[in-house]
Amino acid sequence: MENKKSQRAPVSQKPHVVEKPTRVGTIGGKVSIEINEKKVSVPLGTTILEACRDNHIHIPTLCHHDDLCIAGVCRLCLVEVEGMRTLQASCAFPITSSLKIKTSTPMVRKARRHIIDLMLSEHYGECYSCVRNNNCELQSLAKEYGVDHYTFGHVKESIYPVDNSSYSVIRDMDKCILCKRCVRTCIDLQEVGVLEAINRGDKTKIATFRDKPLADVVCINCGQCINRCPTGALHANDPSDDIWNAIDDPDKHVVIQTAPSPRAAIGEEFGLEPGHSMTQEMNTALRRIGFDAVFDTNFTADLTIIEEGTELISRLFKALVEKDESVKLPQFTSCSPGWVKYIEHFYPDYLDNLSSAKSPQQMFGALIKTFYAQKIKIDPENIVSVAVMPCSAKKFECNRPEMWDSGFKDVDYGLTTREMAKMIKEAGIHLPEMPKSHFDSPFGDASGAGLIFGATGGVMEAAIRTVVEFVTGSKTEDVFENANVQQVRGFEGIKYFEIPIGDKVGPVPELIQHLIPNWDWLKGAVLKVAVCHGTANAKKVMDDIKAGGKFSECHFIEFMACPGGCLGGGGQPIPTNEEIRMKRAQAIYAEDESLEIRKSHENSHVIKLYEEFLKDGPSGHLSHKLLHTGYTKRGKYIA
Repeated sequence: MENKKSQRAPVSQKPHVVEKPTRVGTIGGKVSIEINEKKVSVPLGTTILEACRDNHIHIPTLCHHDDLCIAGVCRLCLVEVEGMRTLQASCAFPITSSLKIKTSTPMVRKARRHIIDLMLSEHYGECYSCVRNNNCELQSLAKEYGVDHYTFGHVKESIYPVDNSSYSVIRDMDKCILCKRCVRTCIDLQEVGVLEAINRGDKTKIATFRDKPLADVVCINCGQCINRCPTGALHANDPSDDIWNAIDDPDKHVVIQTAPSPRAAIGEEFGLEPGHSMTQEMNTALRRIGFDAVFDTNFTADLTIIEEGTELISRLFKALVEKDESVKLPQFTSCSPGWVKYIEHFYPDYLDNLSSAKSPQQMFGALIKTFYAQKIKIDPENIVSVAVMPCSAKKFECNRPEMWDSGFKDVDYGLTTREMAKMIKEAGIHLPEMPKSHFDSPFGDASGAGLIFGATGGVMEAAIRTVVEFVTGSKTEDVFENANVQQVRGFEGIKYFEIPIGDKVGPVPELIQHLIPNWDWLKGAVLKVAVCHGTANAKKVMDDIKAGGKFSECHFIEFMACPGGCLGGGGQPIPTNEEIRMKRAQAIYAEDESLEIRKSHENSHVIKLYEEFLKDGPSGHLSHKLLHTGYTKRGKYIA
C-alpha cells in the first residue's frame, strides 16, 4: 500500500444522473441529405440507418443491434440511394457526401418481403410452442410485411438436434436465421469466442468448437447471446415445470429469493417502460402463485459484504503486517458466476485471487437449508429453494458440485426474470395491478447496499460504504455525499478509484475483533480499487495485471460478466441496449436512496444472524463452511 500522511478530505458528490449513451463513429462536420424527399442535416459518418431512425423513419433490421458491431448480413434494411445500381444496406452505409435516399419504394418493399420469405422457408417449427412467441423479431416482421403463406415453401422436418446439454443455455439451430448476433456477442462483446459461423453458402451454420455440445466448450453461461438473438434459436434452460410440481406438492415447503435486478426489469415483461421497480408487487404475486415464503436476496448481499470485506481485511493484514508472501492480491469479487467461469477457463493461475465468498444466491441457499430449516422446524429435505435471478449463469452455479454445503443442494432451481414473468402470467396475474407487500421474515430486511449489487460498481460501492466506517470510525456520509460513491458508478467499461484512509482511524468493530487487533497499520494508506463489467473489459484488466500494470497494484477489484452488471444479465427482459440498462440502474439507485438502512453492517438482522447462528463471526468456522467455497491452489476444491 502507498502511504499518504494527509488527512482524508470529504469528497463532494453530485446527484447520480444517467445520461443517454453517446453515438460513436461519427467523424465531425455535417452533411445535407434527402430522405424520402425531406432535407435533413446529419453528422458526417452517420449511417443511413441512424439518420432514418433520428428522423422517425422505420427501417426493419435483424442482424443489427445497438450493442454490437455492424455486420450487414441480413439485408433487411435495404434502401434506394440515387445513382447506385443496387439497393444498399442502410446499417453499413456511412454518409460522407450528399445523398438522396428512398426507404419505401416498390423495389425496397419487394426485396424486404422476399428476404423474410426466404428466412421463413428455412425456419423449422411453429410459433405457438416457441419460447419467443410474441417476442420474436422474425415473427413481428412477418406480420409487418403481411406474410400469410410460404412463398418459397417451408422446411417440414428438423435438421439439427436441440442442444440442451447446458444447465444455462439451450441451442435450437432449426430456428437460427444466421444473423450472427450471437457470434458477435460472444467474440466482440464478451471476447469468449464459443460460437462461430462455419461452412459456406447454404451449408453455413452457427457452431461451437468442433460442433461440440455447449456444456463441453468454454461457454461461461452468461446468456448474452440469448439477449441478442432475434428468434428462439437460443434460450435459457427453463425449470419452471419442476417448480410448479413442487408448489403443487403438499409435502414441499417452497421458498423463493429475489435478486435486485429482476425487480427493476420485470415490469418490462408486462408492458411497462424500463425503469419501473416492482419489488413489492412481485412479492404479492409470488405468494399468490403459491410460494410459501418470499425472501430478499439483498439480505445475503449484505452478508456477502461482511464476509468478503473481512476476507479482504484479513488478506491485507497478513500481507502488510505479517508479511505473508502467499497472500494473493488484488482480491477479486466472486459473486458473478459468469466471471468465475471465465477466470476458470482463461486465467486459472489467478484463481487464488478470487474471494472465497459465495454469491448472495448461494449463501442464501445454504442458510435456507440450515438456519431457516431449524427455525421453522422443517426437514430441509422437504424444502425447495428457488432463486429468481437476472442471470442464466446462476442456473449453472446452483448445480455446481461444491454448492451442497448445507448437506443438501443449497439452491434447487434458478429462474430468470423472463421465466418468472412467464410463471406470473400463467397464474393469471398482471403484475402492475398487484397490491404491495413486504418480504417475509427472517430474511425480509436488507440495506440499500445489498440492493445496488444489481448495477456495475454496486458491490464495490457497498463494500466502500462499510469499509470507510469500519476503518475510519467516521460516517460514510461525511466522506461521500449522501453515501453515494459516484466514482464507481456509471457504464464506463473500467473504472479505477483511490481511497486515502488518512491518519484518523477508529476502533475495530466488535463484529471483527477476532480477526485483527487494531487499524494502526492502515494509517495514511491508500486503498486502490477497480470496477469492470463485461468479460471483454475483464480481459483488459487481467492482461494488465499479468503485465504488472496499474491494476496489479489494486487491492480489490469488482468483476461482473455482463455489460452493465446484473441488470444487463442474460436472463433479463428482451430487448436490451445501453439505454434500457441505464434506466434499470436508475430504478435501483432510486430505490436505494428511498431506504432508511443503506449500509450492510447496519442491517440488524445480519448482525442477529451472527449472534444466533454464525456465532464464531465473519470468516469463522461455520460461516466458512456454509458461506465460502474451498478454492485453494490451482482451483482445486477441498470438501
